[in-house]
Amino acid sequence: MSQEPVRFVRLVFEGREVWGVLDGGSVQVIEGGPYGCWEPRAEAGPLDSVELLVPAKPTKIVCIGRNYQAHAAELDSEVPAEPLLFLKPPSSLLPHGETIVLPRQSQRVDHEAELALVIGKRCRNLRVDEAWNCALGVTCGNDVTARDLQWRDEQWTRAKGFDTFCPLGPVLVTGISQEYVRDVTVVCRVNGEVRQRGRTSSMVFSAAELIAFASSFMTLEPGDVLMTGTPAGVGPLTPGDVVEVEVEGVGVLRNLVIGGEG
Repeated sequence: MSQEPVRFVRLVFEGREVWGVLDGGSVQVIEGGPYGCWEPRAEAGPLDSVELLVPAKPTKIVCIGRNYQAHAAELDSEVPAEPLLFLKPPSSLLPHGETIVLPRQSQRVDHEAELALVIGKRCRNLRVDEAWNCALGVTCGNDVTARDLQWRDEQWTRAKGFDTFCPLGPVLVTGISQEYVRDVTVVCRVNGEVRQRGRTSSMVFSAAELIAFASSFMTLEPGDVLMTGTPAGVGPLTPGDVVEVEVEGVGVLRNLVIGGEG
């Protein structure tokens, strides 16, 4: 990773999907992108005026269950002896500013604020001490979950996989050190009220351990997303809510909630 943090965004500019960098509050469209060399091309305008996309194009979204002891306790569940992995489909991705849709099949849909990692290069069978070298950067994530379906189905594909159930963004921050990621604050607010607040230092398995474990049985590709688990305080979302996920030093992911589809 580079020595200085760079804040990348994906956006629609002049009808094309492009990468940009955030400089202050303004987005500069670039040639190239975060996976290689890039150079400025054009001014797109303030961040809140551009059409943002999710700041990654993953082949898969690898998620971690019960990676904070307090969250496992609030679900009356055991802390796993090794990382508990599940997948969300790429069709669940949702950009900053877009709308989470509550499906009619569920009577309780919860927020789960998370630090999300984006993989930077193809990797397999990594050691923990080399795993962070394959991380491109970090962003904010919300592992939206149909809690009643999670318990009913006894596996999590449907509960975690609805369209709009994986908000990510608004920015991808590269150049963040492994040491920094080990102890940052993760917060969830609903309508301005803090629901979740935790520190990544409380994770059962570190970011590097999660990358290494996932790579031990699946090839990770550039752009793949690894969600690192959620702190305690998960709770229900209702139509009209505005849910925010903030990761210290990264940004604030904000989405409106509506109901009634499916």
